[in-house]
Amino acid sequence: MKKIAFLLLILTLNSCISVKKYNERLEKPISSEKLKQDIDYAYLKLQKLHPTLYTYIPKETLDYKFDSLKNTIQQPLNPLEFYFKLAPVVAEVRQGHLRLVPPEKKLTNKEIKKLKEQKGLLGRLSYYVENDKLYVKDNPEKVANIKNGSEIIAINNLEIEKLLKKYEPLITSDGYNTTYQKYSMARRFPTFFTIEYGIMDSVKIDLKSENTLVQKIVTREKKSKEDKKKEKTDKKSTEEKKTKDYNPVTKSFNRNLKFLEKDSSIAYIKIKTFSGTYSQKFYRETFREIKKAKSKYLILDIRDNLGGSLAEITNLYSYLAKEKFRFINDLEVANRTSITHADYFSHFPNYLKPIAAVGYLPSKLTSLLMVRHKTDKYYLKSQNIFTPKKPKKDAFEGEIYVLINGSSFSASSVISAKLKNDKRAMIIGEETGGANDGTVAGIYSTQKLPNSKLKLPIGLFLVQPNIEFTHTMKGVTPDVEIKPNFQQILERKDVELEWILKDIQNKKTSLQKRSFSFYD
Repeated sequence: MKKIAFLLLILTLNSCISVKKYNERLEKPISSEKLKQDIDYAYLKLQKLHPTLYTYIPKETLDYKFDSLKNTIQQPLNPLEFYFKLAPVVAEVRQGHLRLVPPEKKLTNKEIKKLKEQKGLLGRLSYYVENDKLYVKDNPEKVANIKNGSEIIAINNLEIEKLLKKYEPLITSDGYNTTYQKYSMARRFPTFFTIEYGIMDSVKIDLKSENTLVQKIVTREKKSKEDKKKEKTDKKSTEEKKTKDYNPVTKSFNRNLKFLEKDSSIAYIKIKTFSGTYSQKFYRETFREIKKAKSKYLILDIRDNLGGSLAEITNLYSYLAKEKFRFINDLEVANRTSITHADYFSHFPNYLKPIAAVGYLPSKLTSLLMVRHKTDKYYLKSQNIFTPKKPKKDAFEGEIYVLINGSSFSASSVISAKLKNDKRAMIIGEETGGANDGTVAGIYSTQKLPNSKLKLPIGLFLVQPNIEFTHTMKGVTPDVEIKPNFQQILERKDVELEWILKDIQNKKTSLQKRSFSFYD
């Protein structure tokens, strides 16, 4: 027993030393020559692994930007300072999945335990960004009695406008759409702030609320016994939680079905993320229920859905299609060997990595055999997910509406583009943040820059829906554009959904009139 305790003590001490050394490295300046080496390394890996690096920017322009960046590096920088230099150039590629990962300080087990005992800080509020201004969109916990709709002027005397302008170049979308950035900033602002200024116990926030300047102190409150009990309850798995993909953070289901009329004529499905978890069961049961209810209209709400599983959206489409379809084109890759650089071990927990190592070389060989060469490009050979499919037996046959916005990204854009191209649905809302003609994602190859140790995950697959491409270099554009203003959002007025319900009612009224006319 004493030996085990001693061993645990040694492991704890080693862990603390390791964390200390790692954090000290983050503060240590790196010579300009070594940083220039990292810039060259990053660009070389992008050229070798990214399948469509120059879709949205000419090679000559990107060459110039990387060269210009090197010319600006004239003095040593620490990893965070270097991140703020390199990340905007990576963002110039305009591929929404491609981003440099900012360096984060490691925490000791003691620090992690302390944070778990506390509530969050800035992350407890949800935000809205417009014209270089940051607003509180929602404050469900009534943190510091901050009112919804308040404009945040400064945090710890740091002006929000300056912070937003500093962080803006770090965010990109697919191509030239401009709808995604404000949603991404609203989500990521607390992360950017924390990475730059560290984890704090409290912050001072200057606000403008109802034309009055106020100051609030937000602190990391200790979780109560009730909070801990609720967290424990939320983590308990049930069949409903599995099927509807319960999220204990938001305390809501990621996918859900409800009927909006007493006669069940309008079915409404909200999908917050295409996680893939138990999704087959959800769609099987959902569309069986919709068919049983004899619904005439279906509203698919994928606003604020950042994407996820390609298998899930393929399966979902099979419940929406009226005829045999091919959902995804063959995946394009950069070259014959790029797929062998995929993050193989990242999918395994640490205790399984030694076993996974046995299959490492066979996996590499299989990857090589999957790639084929065609018209000067390389593709993965067709697999089950890419072959033509038939609609499911309970596939919906009525009219479909799809709700999208600038935060509909990745897989959400793929299925929206397919539904629009096939004229299977009316698309309502705001242009998606993800591209209409496909995106680079799938699996990643995470490159660690040799000197700064910054990580650069590079998507290896060009994922494209099987459609006639628009070549607009933008997102999926709605058939009917409706963008709620901030006041409507605060009042929780769903103007997009209201438009759909009104349109359906007009169709029902028109149908009734035609029926009466027929009998007359």
